[in-house]
Amino acid sequence: MRIVRGLAGLLGELLVTIGVVLVLFVGWQLWWTDVVADADAGQVVTTLQQDFTDPAWVQPKQVELGEAFAIVRIPRFGARFARPLYEGTTREVLMRGVGHYADTAGPGEVGNFAMAGHRTTYGKPFNQIDKLTDGDVVLVETAKSYFVYRVTGHQVVQPSQVSVLLPVPDRPEAEATEAVLTLTSCHPEFSARERYVVHAELAAEYPHAQGVPAEVLKVGE
Repeated sequence: MRIVRGLAGLLGELLVTIGVVLVLFVGWQLWWTDVVADADAGQVVTTLQQDFTDPAWVQPKQVELGEAFAIVRIPRFGARFARPLYEGTTREVLMRGVGHYADTAGPGEVGNFAMAGHRTTYGKPFNQIDKLTDGDVVLVETAKSYFVYRVTGHQVVQPSQVSVLLPVPDRPEAEATEAVLTLTSCHPEFSARERYVVHAELAAEYPHAQGVPAEVLKVGE
């Protein structure tokens, strides 16, 4: 009996230890990765802003995988929301910010300018993607221009439905004639079972030196 009690006690201690480790791991995933990613994103955004206003700085003609080249601002997510946009959607890229699907159009170009971002962990830049409504602004800042996209709709799809990234989303035979934007993130929150997709279209472009009129960034009801 003494041996049985000893084994039971050892098992109990082991289960408690496993439980503590799991709690710490979840805390690291849900909180600490946000802290690290937010701090990193803030530094990168500051660097990009300095580059964009430096007359001697030249925008690279080709953006390398993993390189930040634009700033994404979404007023619906808060006046201080600003995230760097990186080339590519690898795991390493999405741990740092928003990723641009490399085979899609660039900011302001005709076609589908598509990007992805985490909904939970690693700064969760698209945590509130389901709060976006028709007419909401997604502002993309580059060294040349501010591109104003306005939301036109959303859909929930399976991860395999990559047709949302086509030049004309979900229309493989269509030829692109307009500049549109697609945002993608996991759905539902805390799950990767589906994808939440937001569509938008280019509404305006402003030279970087001019800035964006304040009324453009106002959030509707």
